[in-house]
Amino acid sequence: MANDHKTLVVTLGGQSQVVTFALDALLAKNEIIDQVLVLHLAPENQRVAKALSQLAQEFTGDRYQHANVAMRYRAMPILKGQETLRDINNETDAEAVWQALYALIAELKAQGHTLHLCVAGGRRMLGLMALSAATLHFDHRDRAWHLFTPDELRTHAFEGALRHVPANAGVRLIQVPLSPWGAYFPGLRALVGMSSERVLDVQSSWIENEEQVRCQHVITQLTERQRDVLRQFALGHAPQQVAEALNITLKTVDTHKSVILDLCRNEWQAATGSRLDYHFLRDKFRDRFQ
Repeated sequence: MANDHKTLVVTLGGQSQVVTFALDALLAKNEIIDQVLVLHLAPENQRVAKALSQLAQEFTGDRYQHANVAMRYRAMPILKGQETLRDINNETDAEAVWQALYALIAELKAQGHTLHLCVAGGRRMLGLMALSAATLHFDHRDRAWHLFTPDELRTHAFEGALRHVPANAGVRLIQVPLSPWGAYFPGLRALVGMSSERVLDVQSSWIENEEQVRCQHVITQLTERQRDVLRQFALGHAPQQVAEALNITLKTVDTHKSVILDLCRNEWQAATGSRLDYHFLRDKFRDRFQ
């Protein structure tokens, strides 16, 4: 079995401090990081080259000098074929980024890595693609982070002028909620080589099929009158409109609605105390009676 390695993956532009700020914040949370991977475009760009040079000084001899801990560091340019991608200018470039990040995160997870992903630096599309790939391969142990840096500090730290700050400087990591779709639909993780568009089509298809099964299971447990009420909600009607359309009292509508929503809570495994209403019924069942 592969060892449980903990890896920080950071997207980089011309600001080396996003890597060290994020790493220092994780270490302050008592996270043990074994490896730092920095994803970047255009290493020949002057600002990117400067940032990479600054980071190389932070990590020497497989050691993070600031914290004096063993840690592997790798700067990883995004490739388009055999060449380094200079920028993301079109859909072909975006697809190259998707394939590179999809393959990287898949490989790291196959090797047993727990991942921390920070997308504070570099092109926005680079970060978005990294998050998209993460949804297919992350599990409950992995984390995605937003790095918050106060405006004044961001100015002083520009282009790596400051790469480490005191704990009370206001830098902090904020966890990004991320649905690990690959954990729910493991087949998505096997779609290596497919285009991002095709992967999303397959993902949407599987989710739609799952939703259809849930909806049908609820419908089959209802009485005929409860189905009539659900059908009216699916059409987008409010409770009073349902009562008028079916010539029943609002109280009767609410009684049927409560039964329907209880079944939905069970079927969608809604968290205890979560509130579902007739808007939920409209959104989930709007196409189920056609």
